[in-house]
Amino acid sequence: MISNSLIFKFFNTDMNKMKEVKFVRMLLFFLSISLSQILYAQTSQNSEYTLVVEGFDWGPMVNKVTVGLDTPTKAVNMTDYSVVAERSHPCAVISPEFAKGNRTIVFAYVSDSKGNRIDEGSYVTLILYVAPNSQICSALQYSQKADCRGNQWVDYKVTVTNTKTNHVWNKKKGRIMPIGDDFDLSGKFEYEPGKSLTLADFVPKRSVEKSPLIIWLHGGGEGGTDPSIALMGNKAFNYASPDIQKYFGGAYVLVPQTPGAWMHDKEGKMQPGSSEDIYNVGLMALIKNYVNTHPGIDKKRIYIGGCSNGGYMALKLLLKDPKYFAAGYISALAYQSQYISDNQINSIKNIPIWFIQSKDDKVTDPVTTVIPVYERLKKVGAKNVHFSFYNHVTDLSGMFGGENYHFNGHWSWIYSHANQSHTEFDGSEVLLNGKPTTLMEWMAAQINR
Repeated sequence: MISNSLIFKFFNTDMNKMKEVKFVRMLLFFLSISLSQILYAQTSQNSEYTLVVEGFDWGPMVNKVTVGLDTPTKAVNMTDYSVVAERSHPCAVISPEFAKGNRTIVFAYVSDSKGNRIDEGSYVTLILYVAPNSQICSALQYSQKADCRGNQWVDYKVTVTNTKTNHVWNKKKGRIMPIGDDFDLSGKFEYEPGKSLTLADFVPKRSVEKSPLIIWLHGGGEGGTDPSIALMGNKAFNYASPDIQKYFGGAYVLVPQTPGAWMHDKEGKMQPGSSEDIYNVGLMALIKNYVNTHPGIDKKRIYIGGCSNGGYMALKLLLKDPKYFAAGYISALAYQSQYISDNQINSIKNIPIWFIQSKDDKVTDPVTTVIPVYERLKKVGAKNVHFSFYNHVTDLSGMFGGENYHFNGHWSWIYSHANQSHTEFDGSEVLLNGKPTTLMEWMAAQINR
């Protein structure tokens, strides 16, 4: 006979095993739920980001990144985030130290999907530190290679991490370019069979009266077939900014782009006015076509300007058709005075022109270009010609040393785009109706009689 104690021991052992099995089953059940929740959370996390590329005096920089959250929030702490950037291009050479690096976050706020600050939302915008000498911040890469010469957009990628939650954003959704996005970048004009120029243009909000047209011609580094580079490579888009548009009561802005350089001759070589370039006829046809297809443009208020290569071409068009333009504004002129005849100088003496250049320009020497052109115009009686001549091109923001920070001396167009030119050759103020004025205010007052 089996004793009662033996029966109890067997029963108790069996019960313990049943409890163990039940515990293991429950543990597996909860683990499966937790694992599925973790996997779901990982797959449901928003991993997309949007870059903001803003144009500064020295070029376009990635200065913000906007990331999406899974749930709305009212507050954000910038110290919870890190940003690592990677820059690449299939042709342009990028030094390793400028190809990948950490970005410094200077501020963070709750925003909408476009980076606009709001009190509560499902996006966070991180403001990133930028500086003229911080190449890791740049959206462009200048290339000397024949296959991709000039400024090129890099493939700019970031990895944003919330270091507290380990939420990672590493899929680029898009790019926002403030003011630049207000331009139509799809323009193309065929001036001869198989030969065309691309263009960017801005159309102001229409008023009852007609609006003037501001034309900007890019420098040698912004040629190609992507007009966004001609627009953003330097701060040309700023002519569509509210600060400048207010002087004109709204103005059209046209930024044509050549596939090469405005100064190219028929052999593809650069010439400083010594021979005929291959683009001026086609460019003038583009301008007239644009004006004729936009009836809102005031044909008596067409202004043309440009820098370096574009400064050459702006002066070339003034010489070719002196009665078409109401004024010219030219930075870092590349047209050598020796190739301009006295008759040509006389032909433009009544055109209002404002020259801008720096004394330390090593690319377009002012001694052979703008100084003699200006002096020859004054000698033949030009009454509305001005010349802002700077010792150096300096930091206008004051954030990087102000007058003590010197940009490349060739970059005098910075003063034009920022509407900071206001002085004559002798350093006195340019006057409009007896009062000190700026380049854009002066230009808006010029009318082709």
